[in-house]
Amino acid sequence: MTEELNIRKLYTVMDEVLTEGERILETPIKRAVAIAVIKNPFAGRYQEDLSILSNYGEPLGELLSANALKGLGISDGSEVESYGKAVIVGLKGEIEHGHAIIHPKIGAPFRSAIGGADKARAVIPSTGKIGAPGTSIDVPVHYKDSEWVVTHADTITVMVPDAPFEDEILVALAVTTGGRPHARVPGLQKEAVL
Repeated sequence: MTEELNIRKLYTVMDEVLTEGERILETPIKRAVAIAVIKNPFAGRYQEDLSILSNYGEPLGELLSANALKGLGISDGSEVESYGKAVIVGLKGEIEHGHAIIHPKIGAPFRSAIGGADKARAVIPSTGKIGAPGTSIDVPVHYKDSEWVVTHADTITVMVPDAPFEDEILVALAVTTGGRPHARVPGLQKEAVL
């Protein structure tokens, strides 16, 4: 059984943090999340083999990585410091449907787009949930080369007003150009990882 990837909507959000705690940032931090809303071929029915969904990961990884970089206003991933991924499955799907997309194959093109983040030291943080149109999700992000760099542990909250429909899946990839504004919690710093 083959099912073509059916994308209903692409959505990209970007914010730029200029001031935090009433202090201007020396270097503003840009954060972008690229989203695809896709048809879930298994909505409303149980399917043992989820390889169709897993195979969506690679093309979605390429497309959403490129869109996220465009959202930051950059052409390559050299400025990206943090990344993460998330999924919301519509009400007729299973949470496993979303995880089948964001775990096996989406990582390689995502890492490649942001400059080959070190897979051995930094898994791509992720989260997933079931939700109706307008459900928000916190996309977790951390430093691309080590999940232990505390200055970069954060989340970006996103939602799409009309997604996901009950037979859809919302897939999101997030990138940032820095850690938390004015980060000063003690712990491993990115310079220790380089």
